Amino acid sequence: MRDNDPVTSATRQPETRTATTPPRLIATDLDGTLLRDDKSVSPRTIAALAAAEEAGIEVFFVTGRPARWMDVVSDHVHGHGLAICGNGAAVVDLHGGPGAHRFVKVRELARENALDAVRLLRDAAPGTVYAVEQTYGFHQEPAYPKLHMEVPDGFAPAEELLAPDSHTAGEPVLKILAHHPALDPDAFLTLARLAIGDRATVTRSSPSALLEISGPDVSKASTLALCCAERGISHEEVVAFGDMPNDVEMLTWAGRSYAMGNAHPDVLAAASGRTVANNDDGVAVVIERLLDERR
Repeated sequence: MRDNDPVTSATRQPETRTATTPPRLIATDLDGTLLRDDKSVSPRTIAALAAAEEAGIEVFFVTGRPARWMDVVSDHVHGHGLAICGNGAAVVDLHGGPGAHRFVKVRELARENALDAVRLLRDAAPGTVYAVEQTYGFHQEPAYPKLHMEVPDGFAPAEELLAPDSHTAGEPVLKILAHHPALDPDAFLTLARLAIGDRATVTRSSPSALLEISGPDVSKASTLALCCAERGISHEEVVAFGDMPNDVEMLTWAGRSYAMGNAHPDVLAAASGRTVANNDDGVAVVIERLLDERR
């Protein structure tokens, strides 16, 4: 199912006292947050996730990763089996395991918007190179560096990959990736947001100058808000965790939110609380405390 209607429910409501509101859903980023730097899930974190689900608290993995990279946590999705991937561009059922996932919801980046974003950012930041992330495929420009753990499905200029009559046109575009070889990552993000405006949502999760460009109003927060609304869960009942700029909207929206000890300064400013670093099981530390509060 494709869903491209504007979502405004991800705007946080007026502040309320949420510390005493029992959580019904935990939303956690993966890289730099739930996962340790070696991309493993620690035994302590596995136990905390299982305990939360046993206590009736749903756990949603909310990540910039594509669905095909979710094998690191596919054994820990528990009953509902759902994850939010691509910074909110897709809701995926992981029950089938690696390579057998099912897209429940797709919030694609229209090709017209993608082409506009490519053109505007090429003009604003010469030297930018692109890759195109689709539901199942991954294509890139020849000059795009090897940043990902896979072999691309094809090489071509972004304008060709995104053209309406492209051989890739039968598959939704989830996001485009823009890399610059020289710019500071935060400066590149600011420049891109100014250049692209409301044609797309621009964020980043990498320590390098690598931007992730999604459809207008598509973010971790807006898709999480949709999933919560379907379950009758309010933002006050959500606890969120993150470490990078692509987590900021989600952390701002959630009733309680925690920046990791290793988080980007913008994340530290956005979250309502802090925990220890990902390598020190910061998510598990908070979940254990939340469960203690319920006893």
